[in-house]
Amino acid sequence: MKSEINSQYPSVEDLRERAKKRVPKFAFEYLDGGCNEDVSITRNTSEIREVQLQPRYLRNKGVSDTKTKVLGMEFDAPFGIAPVGLQGLMWPNSPEILAKAAFKNNIPFVLSTVTTMDIERASELTEGNAWFQLYNPVEDRLRDDIIDRAEAAGCPVLVLLCDVPTFGYRPRDIRNGLALPPKMSLTNILQILGKPRWAYNTLKYGQPTFETLKPYTPEGLNLRQLGQFMDKTFSGRLNEERIKPIRDKWKGKLVLKGVASEQDTQDAIRMGFDGIILSNHGGRQLDAAQSTISSLQGIASTYGDQIEIMMDSGLRSGPDIARTIASGAKFTFMGRSFMYGAGALGNKGGDHTIAMLKTQFKQVMDQLCCERVEDLPNHLLHNS
Repeated sequence: MKSEINSQYPSVEDLRERAKKRVPKFAFEYLDGGCNEDVSITRNTSEIREVQLQPRYLRNKGVSDTKTKVLGMEFDAPFGIAPVGLQGLMWPNSPEILAKAAFKNNIPFVLSTVTTMDIERASELTEGNAWFQLYNPVEDRLRDDIIDRAEAAGCPVLVLLCDVPTFGYRPRDIRNGLALPPKMSLTNILQILGKPRWAYNTLKYGQPTFETLKPYTPEGLNLRQLGQFMDKTFSGRLNEERIKPIRDKWKGKLVLKGVASEQDTQDAIRMGFDGIILSNHGGRQLDAAQSTISSLQGIASTYGDQIEIMMDSGLRSGPDIARTIASGAKFTFMGRSFMYGAGALGNKGGDHTIAMLKTQFKQVMDQLCCERVEDLPNHLLHNS
């Protein structure tokens, strides 16, 4: 079988550099940046890479198998595509590109409420296997209708987002006019003219909009009015009172994303969540936050046998995935890495990025002489 890997771009950093050349600056910086001084986004990756793994070379090792199970489902590798808002702004049609690639390669694709593809299309592309991340509406009626749509679409997992009680302070987006509502300045228009492939594809697929929310959005809103509508309609704050009716209504697996403390982990277990995703929103919300790997190491050791623990934020390579699994996560997710792939390689970006990460990850397993993903914690080197 022909490899899906493009040999010109064998790392996520290569994809990032290529995407930077193909995507207008305002859209690339929306994808690439963190909040405030970018301390959290940098810390996430650097502290993952402080984790060391120990090989066992003299074992009678069989073939390494990258398959793994989470929430009762088996996937071909222990990583999935994280929910990302406004994906079509960063690269036109990118949610469709990534959903198709995820389904083809048997890894999970998580659709964001505020991305540019609707629940029904995600379900169609993944044959009912897309996970859905709910950005919690203020009105119960709207919340219940979106949940009903996710159920009708066959989504096996509903992910509740808890780490956006307020918008992050993102200097790049403010300078670029991309703090909601976005606006097209002369500078931004000139940037678009300098990226003809992006501009052509945007014309081909249409201006990105919040597709899942279209049935609830009044027609004829300008950008400022759309921003006001979003602020009024959605609240990032979650508490037990808001979670209980969702848990009662949703019959599939329920996951809480954005957990960063043992206290919230305890509450998630008590409220009946099936899993949690340790996350600090990719370093985009709180620049003073603890890195996700630091949160994981404490939480997994105490609660790993009580709830399924996953992690995103900061992972950029196969070795990063292995370090995270070894540190106690059952599964991992990446957002930026896959968006760099789509921006760099267009329709081939999803397949390339999955194949590249899987190859990198399997090489680490082979080198460690580790046969099963769940055995990676046995190779964690504990600092004295």
